Amino acid sequence: MTGSFDRLAAFVLRRPAEEMPETSRTAVALLLLDTMGILIAARPMEAGIIARDTAALLFASSDPGFGARIPFDGRKVSLAGAAYAGATQIDNLDGHDGYNPTKGHIGVVVLPALTALAEHRPDLSGADALAAAITGYEVAGRAAMALHATVSDYHTSGAWNALGVAAMASRLRRHNANQLRQALGIAEYHGPRSQMMREIANPTMLHDGSGWGALVGMSAAILGERGFAGAPAVTVEEDRAARYWRDLGDFWQVEHQYIKPYPICRWAHAALDGVRMLMQENNLTHHLVRHIQINSFEQAASLFAGVPDTTSKAQYSLPFAAAVQAVYGRIGVEHISGAGLTDPVVADVMTRIQVSETARHTARFPEGRWADVQIATTDGRVLTSGDVNARGGPEDPLSRQEIVEKFLQFSAPVVGADRAHKLCKATLDLTKPGARFSDLSSLLYEPPRT
Repeated sequence: MTGSFDRLAAFVLRRPAEEMPETSRTAVALLLLDTMGILIAARPMEAGIIARDTAALLFASSDPGFGARIPFDGRKVSLAGAAYAGATQIDNLDGHDGYNPTKGHIGVVVLPALTALAEHRPDLSGADALAAAITGYEVAGRAAMALHATVSDYHTSGAWNALGVAAMASRLRRHNANQLRQALGIAEYHGPRSQMMREIANPTMLHDGSGWGALVGMSAAILGERGFAGAPAVTVEEDRAARYWRDLGDFWQVEHQYIKPYPICRWAHAALDGVRMLMQENNLTHHLVRHIQINSFEQAASLFAGVPDTTSKAQYSLPFAAAVQAVYGRIGVEHISGAGLTDPVVADVMTRIQVSETARHTARFPEGRWADVQIATTDGRVLTSGDVNARGGPEDPLSRQEIVEKFLQFSAPVVGADRAHKLCKATLDLTKPGARFSDLSSLLYEPPRT
């Protein structure tokens, strides 16, 4: 075993919850709340329905000791099936958190893994639940950076999210160091190294591969628990990966995630912020817009350019999202699904939008997501945003109140305002002394009343 693994094992298996910073526990409670809002809002979407049904059909368990209920559904499947269903559902509504250095998302697997694993820890305290979630963020984020630095392809988040889920399971199922080592090796070997830019070019329900990452990570943990050999994970134990693990337990990545203001690919957010700012500051309506020029980084400029006919394409279309923002001043689930996809006003505004790559913005990716926007108005003005970095990250975070309002906006239409407020309180109360995860889990599994 290497020094990096020893450090990881000490953190995952032996770092007490009370030795994790209060700032990290507060941050992860807000991240869990935000992700739960996306999980709930995505429940009626076709991808979520298919994923939950598939988990029930294919990923059930013959042993209650390895079963878990699907949140806001109630059906019991396997631990891996519950993690898969939840992560796939979240992944298909692109409003969940992310971490710039990973070029991807972590919370999409952390929440469903936690709710599944907690089914077998009725004694789980709020502090220990938050510590497990922090573990997922810290391990997945470093595995991501190590993998990006040592391979040439741009892979989806599922590839490295699998290691975060395996680490969470090892912590909550009280594995020993060897079981953890095997689990990480299995998770890395089978993690879905799927091609991200292929999905960008042809958006589908595959999204960021996180459903399969969650399935692999949970499966790997159980395999390691039962003696299956899979070590080593090269993203942990290879010499080239060592630098990514040296600050584990000292620098807390969980405090540096971004929370999305829009349920749209993060690459589009700086442009959307620029459109939003110019429209608000100048009291513009879409009727006054003659042309919108968006300049951004290469990956943003490569997003789907056509008129979307599916929710997946809508979430990866910068021109469509910018048009929705210009017309409605916000982007909700209703705008990227159903009748929103054939909105004639949005389609008309899209014809006035042009997107181009700008080298200075490309040079600042992935540390930042930058854009600048010019709006030419029908009365002859040309309004410019200047360079804009996407808000919601540590450099320009959303406030606690904004995060709560986003959660309620996304969750209340599905589960009702009363239950949404109770879920919000129970999640944020996990940070309080004496809190129990069961106070939250009692609200998690019953399907919404239709």
